[in-house]
Amino acid sequence: MITYDQLKQAVERKDALRRYLDIDSKRIEVEEEELRTHVPDFWEHQKEAQAQMKKVKQLHQWIDSYDEVAKAVDELQLAWDFLKEGLVEEQELDAMYADLMVKIEDMELRNMLRSEEDSLGAVLKINSGAGGTESQDWASMLMRMYLRYCESHGYKTAISNILEGEEAGIKSVTIEVDGPMAYGYLKSENGVHRLVRVSPYNAQGKRMTSFASVFVTPLVDDTIEVHVDPALLSWDTFRSGGAGGQNVNKVESGVRLRYQFTDPYTGEKEEILIENTETRDQPKNKENAMRQLRSILYDKELQHRLAEQRKVEDSKMKIEWGSQIRSYVFDDRRVKDHRTGWQTSDVNAVMDGDLDPFIKAYLMEYAQQGE
Repeated sequence: MITYDQLKQAVERKDALRRYLDIDSKRIEVEEEELRTHVPDFWEHQKEAQAQMKKVKQLHQWIDSYDEVAKAVDELQLAWDFLKEGLVEEQELDAMYADLMVKIEDMELRNMLRSEEDSLGAVLKINSGAGGTESQDWASMLMRMYLRYCESHGYKTAISNILEGEEAGIKSVTIEVDGPMAYGYLKSENGVHRLVRVSPYNAQGKRMTSFASVFVTPLVDDTIEVHVDPALLSWDTFRSGGAGGQNVNKVESGVRLRYQFTDPYTGEKEEILIENTETRDQPKNKENAMRQLRSILYDKELQHRLAEQRKVEDSKMKIEWGSQIRSYVFDDRRVKDHRTGWQTSDVNAVMDGDLDPFIKAYLMEYAQQGE
């Protein structure tokens, strides 16, 4: 059974949340911001209106989450008093406390995500490494893991482009993740992921090592200004592959965008290539490709903006091929993050999308170092 000290600590953590999230000020602010949405010509300027509605929604998310915590604390205190009178069972009290701790820790974790980009959705791209079928199978397993993670957190996902492997798995996939704080949480997955297992594709039953890289960028919406020079854009169309359907291999609905980018800080030139086969509607695919381009350009600017803050990462492993951020060792029943040291033996849960402990450990590490 929980102790009185645990109850007291829960109340203190709730009060601390109210202070450092400045909930009282947020209540006043949301009232003022909502008044702005009631003016008669509010929706005549759609872009500004969407930005305003987004601001109101974000304020409500903080306030509503805090109110849930405060209500749960009140109910726990009441249940503690009822316990003495025999009106509540110890198991019920413990269950209420455990539920409250999840709510409090979730808010404390979200409070670490204060940057503008953290509140955005994410574009997550997975590329298989060298190793043929084995690494392509690993890339498809990672895709499933992230889709399950997103599903469990209520995020909407859309696969904008996927390149299947010849025998099994995938060579690459791009997934758009839409939901509050999606980038803030998923940015911790940026890097090389290493799999060690007895391969089902190896006749000798040898233990094999495979790699796949994960790249995460913020999903830019229409409320964020990103300059795209039309003169540097070019388009190709192609027939989408896939498992059947009237338009498959008949209509050139797939689009390929090329953008000749010059880094304004270094002068380096590169061609940004984006393919989109998300729908059978070519204009819609073009729109989606442009949104991904804006996300990439925003991320490039973001990396320059955060250059000083990222100096703390110099002591950590770089995100490059061969410097894995996490190892998944199936036969030893172990998944370990090499940046934080966090590990678990519940491999199945991780592959089913239970990434919260790894993400929390990563964000805690950054918070402690002032990132």
